[in-house]
Amino acid sequence: MTSAANYSVHLEALRESLPGLGVDGVLIPRSDEFLGEYVPPSAERFAWLTGFTGSAGMAIVLAQKAAIFTDGRYTSQAAAQTDPALWERRHLIEQPPQDWLEEHAAGLRIGYDPRLHPQSFIDRMAASGAVLVPLVANPIDDIWRDRPAPPMAPAVPQPLELAGQGSEEKRAAAAAQLREAGEDAAVLADAHSVAWLLNLRGGDLSHTPLALGSAILRADGRVDLFMEPAKLGPETRVHLGNQVAIHTPASLGDVLGDMGGCRVRVDPDITPIWYAATLLEAGAHLTKGEDPVRLPRARKNAVEQQGSRAAHHRDALALARFLCWFEAEAPKGGLTEVSAAERLLAFRAALPLFRAESFPAISGAGENGAVIHYRATPETDRPIRADECYLIDSGAQFTDGTTDVTRTLWTGPGIPPADLVDRYTRVLRGHVALSTLRFPQGAAGPHLDAVARRPLWDAGLDYDHGTGHGVGSFLSVHEGPVAFSRAAKPVPLQEGMILSNEPGFYLPGAYGIRIENLLLTRAADSLPGQVKPFLDFETLTLAPYDRRLIDLALLTAEERAWIDAYHARVLAEIGPELEPEVASWLARACAPL
Repeated sequence: MTSAANYSVHLEALRESLPGLGVDGVLIPRSDEFLGEYVPPSAERFAWLTGFTGSAGMAIVLAQKAAIFTDGRYTSQAAAQTDPALWERRHLIEQPPQDWLEEHAAGLRIGYDPRLHPQSFIDRMAASGAVLVPLVANPIDDIWRDRPAPPMAPAVPQPLELAGQGSEEKRAAAAAQLREAGEDAAVLADAHSVAWLLNLRGGDLSHTPLALGSAILRADGRVDLFMEPAKLGPETRVHLGNQVAIHTPASLGDVLGDMGGCRVRVDPDITPIWYAATLLEAGAHLTKGEDPVRLPRARKNAVEQQGSRAAHHRDALALARFLCWFEAEAPKGGLTEVSAAERLLAFRAALPLFRAESFPAISGAGENGAVIHYRATPETDRPIRADECYLIDSGAQFTDGTTDVTRTLWTGPGIPPADLVDRYTRVLRGHVALSTLRFPQGAAGPHLDAVARRPLWDAGLDYDHGTGHGVGSFLSVHEGPVAFSRAAKPVPLQEGMILSNEPGFYLPGAYGIRIENLLLTRAADSLPGQVKPFLDFETLTLAPYDRRLIDLALLTAEERAWIDAYHARVLAEIGPELEPEVASWLARACAPL
C-alpha cells in the first residue's frame, strides 16, 4: 500500500512538471481513454496521485492548491483515503470543478489529456474562465515510474445462443441509422459498445468482461477495430469476418486522419475530445449524436432477457445459501466484513457459468454501512458484531447475464431499535413503489426517481445517490443511457431495459440501509379506457427481505400483499433446488408477513 508520504511525493512531482508543460495546472480524471467506470491497473492514474480508489472522481492540481471531487457515494471514502493537507475535498455535484476553477484559476492555463475527457466536460470547464490547454502526452505517465503494463487478455466471441443477435445483423441496423442521418461513419470510443456490436468479450478488467478497444462504424456496415492484434486469436478473427478490419491502437490517429470530407458522428458525452480534434484537423465534418449502439445495447433482446432470468435464478441459490449461513453465524461473532463477502463469493463461484464478481462487494457493518460505496480492505476490515446493521451489495458476472443485489440485515440475536426499523421500512416501501409502478411510454428515469423517495421524504429524509442504473448483458453492471436519477438525462425507458431499484438511507457513524433488486422493463397489460401504451417492471432478483426490520404497521395492505407475493415466488422458484437446511430456512424467511 502506498504511504501518505508517497502521495505527497507524487503530487510534488506533478507540480514540478507544470512549467515544462507550459501550464499553470492540470485536470486529472479517474477515467481512461474508454471513459469507462472501471479501469485496468495501468490506467489508475487518479489513485496513484491521490490515494482515492473509488470508481468516480477527478482532481485539479495547481502550483499551490489542489482539490479532489467525488460524488455523494464516495464522500466518506475520499475523506478516509486522501490527505487533507494535500487535497481540498469537494462534492462533485454540489461543488462542481468548474466553480473551483472559476474561483482559483480564472485566466490560468489548465492542461488536460484530450484522450481522457469528453467534449461536454471540457466545454463546462472552459466556461469557468480558465484557459483549457490540450496536452500532447499525459503528465502522470512521465512520472509514474512503476506503472503496470496495459492488459493483454484475449478477446473471445460471445456465442449467438447467448448474444441473441449476430454481429452482422447488429452492424447492419446501426449502419442504417447512419445512412438515414446522412452520415458516413460513427466513432465508437466506448469499449462496451464495441463488445456488444461485435459480440466480443474479454478479461482486461477484473469485474467487466471487456476486451478493451475502440472502433469506427462505417455506413455500409464495415468496422475498423482498434485493438492489440495479439489479443485476437484465430477463432476470434474468423468470428469477426472480413468486414471488420483490425488495426493497432497506435494507428487510430492515422485512420481518423484519412477521413477528410466524411460526415462522422461523435457522441460528445462519451467520446474523448481528442477524436473530434483529430477529425476536424483532417477536414472531416462532425455531427453530434448518440453512439448508435448505446440504445440498442440497453434494449435487451429476448435471448438476453432470458439469459438474465437464468442468471438471476442461479444467483438466488447463492444468495439463499449465504443469507441462511449469515443468520446462523452472525450472532456468534467471529465474522468480519471481508470474511462475509468471501463466503458469498464462494457460494457464487460454485455456480455454473460464473465468471467473476460484477463489482467489488460492498460489505459494510455498522457505521461502515453508511459509506455508500464502502469497500472493506485488510486495513479497514472490521468485525461484524451482534445486534447491529449489516449491508451487503454484490453481484456476479455469468456468461448469460449480470446481477446486482443489495440486502440490509440485522445481525441479532436481539431486537433491532425502532428508528432503524422505521428507516428500513420506509426504504422498503419506496423499493416496492418503484417495483409496482405502471407508467406511460415516454417517461424517463428522472421522472420516476421520486417515486422511490416518497416514503423517506414524508419523514424529512433522503439519500445522496440515484435510485437506479442500467445493467448490461454480461457487460458492465452500470450501463447507460438510462437511470433512475435526478441527474440523469431524460432518456425514455423502453421494453427490454434492465435497471436497478435501490433506494437507501444512511446515518453517518451508525448504519446504512439499501435494498436493491434488478427490474426488467416490459409492456404493461392494457386497462379499460387506456389512451396510450404503458410499461411496468418484472422483478428479476430473487432474495427475501429481512422481516425483522419491517414495521408492519407502516405498510399499506397493497405493499404487504406485494411483499408476500414476492416472497412466495422466491420460495417457489428456488426452494426446490436448495439443500434441506437452506430450503427450510427460506420457507421461514418467505412466510407471509
